[in-house]
Amino acid sequence: MSVKPIFHGAMTALVMPFSHGEVDYDALRGLIDWQIENGTHGLVPVGTTGESPGSMTAMVTPFSHGEVDYYALRGLIDWQIENGTHGLVPVGTTGESPTLSHEEHGRVITEKIRAARGRAPVVAGAGSNNTREAIAIAGHAERAGADGLLIVTPYYNKPNQEGLYLHFKAINDAVSIPIIIYNIPPRSVIDMSVETMKRCAELRNVVGVKDATGNIGRISLQREAMGPEFIQLSGDDLTALACMAAGAHGCISVVANIAPRLCADLQNACLAGDYAKALEIQDRLTPLHVATFLEAGVTGAKYGLSLIGKAEEEVRLPLVPCTQPTKDRIRAAMIHAGVLSA
Repeated sequence: MSVKPIFHGAMTALVMPFSHGEVDYDALRGLIDWQIENGTHGLVPVGTTGESPGSMTAMVTPFSHGEVDYYALRGLIDWQIENGTHGLVPVGTTGESPTLSHEEHGRVITEKIRAARGRAPVVAGAGSNNTREAIAIAGHAERAGADGLLIVTPYYNKPNQEGLYLHFKAINDAVSIPIIIYNIPPRSVIDMSVETMKRCAELRNVVGVKDATGNIGRISLQREAMGPEFIQLSGDDLTALACMAAGAHGCISVVANIAPRLCADLQNACLAGDYAKALEIQDRLTPLHVATFLEAGVTGAKYGLSLIGKAEEEVRLPLVPCTQPTKDRIRAAMIHAGVLSA
C-alpha cells in the first residue's frame, strides 16, 4: 500500500544523491536532517523508491472498433511495469485526450490507477484551456488515487504570463497532490517564461515541469531559477539524454510505449552517471525516436505497438494511421533497436 503525503507549506521534492554510480545513503540521511532543521514542512521522495522520476511513459489510449479497449489498456500497464518503466502518464497528448469524452477521460485515469496497483506512480493528464474544466479533471484524478497531475499550459486562448500563473494557481489551490507543469509552446502557442515558472514553483503543489520547448538551454536556466530540487522532465525523446546531462531528472517518453526496457535502461544509466552506457542505448534508439515522430507521435507509437501485438494502431479522427512510408521507417527502426525481430 502506498502512503500519500499530506501537503502543506513548503514541500521539498527530494533529489537522490549518488556517489560513484551508487546511492549515497549517508548523504540522503544528511539531506533529510538538514531539510527538517531548516523548516521544510514535508518531504516528497519522487517515484516509487524515492529516486528521480526516470523513464515515465506517456501512455497511449488503445482503441478497438471506435471504443476504448480497457483490456488492452490493463495489459499495457503490466507490460510497462514489468519492463522497468518508472512511472505512467495517462491521457496526455499521446493518450489522445482531445478526442476522449469527459466520461472516457475520467475512466481511463481510474482504470490505469487500478491496474498499476501502486507498482508505479501514475501522473494523470488533467490539462485544459478551460481552468474550471482542468480543476474538475484534476479533482477526479486526485479522488481516483493519482500520485500527481500533468497540467499543460492553456492552448489556443493565448493567455499572457499573468493568466498562465493564475491558471496554475487556481488548480494548485483546488488539489493536494503534486503538479507537473507541461510547457509545450509548439502545441499551446504560449511559452511559460522562466520567471512565471518560478512564481508557479512557489505554489505548494507545483513540483516540476515537463519541458517540451525543444531548447535544452532551458533546463539550465530553470535549474538556476528554481534550484536542482525542482523536477525537470524532458518532453522530447530525442533530446532526453542531453537534458539529463544538463540536470534533468527524467523523461516523459512517447517511444517508451514501444521500447520501455531500453528507455528505462537509458534513464537508469543517466541517473547513475554512466553516460557512456546511456549513449550506447541512445544510438540504438535514435532511429526510432526519429521515425515515431515523422507524423503524429501517437500514431507512430500505436503502429509500433501493433507490430508487437500489444495494441491496435487505431486512432480517432482527426488523426489517421501512419502512411506506409512512415510504417516502413518505424519497422526498420524497431529492428535496429532490437525490439522487433527482422
